[in-house]
Amino acid sequence: MSVSSESQGGSKDTLLWGLVFIILVAAVGGNWWVGKHFNDVNVALRALGVLAAIAGAGILAIRTTKGKATVAFARESRLEVRKVVWPTRQEAIQTTLIVLAVTAVMGLLLFMLDGALVWLVNLITGV
Repeated sequence: MSVSSESQGGSKDTLLWGLVFIILVAAVGGNWWVGKHFNDVNVALRALGVLAAIAGAGILAIRTTKGKATVAFARESRLEVRKVVWPTRQEAIQTTLIVLAVTAVMGLLLFMLDGALVWLVNLITGV
């Protein structure tokens, strides 16, 4: 039997995720508390403190099993994006114009169908 990825991290991951949660709650609560009790503290300094706490929580989150998997996924995604053959500007404009034209035609057809159905219902009900 294989072990699920949920249980591979164990108590270390649980501890790290708990610390991440505590740091994030402390960042929000600390920002609120400093803003409420110390009006002379610069907002930019408070924001810098919150960003530092978020960065610290991110570093801890990356050390977990799910964090490592997320980083690996991001790296693989970046490699895949580099392999994509992107359309030229002219191809993108032409495709956009085609989509707009088809949308306009479908909108007109639905408008006419709606009008025909309203006419038919009025004819049947006499309203």
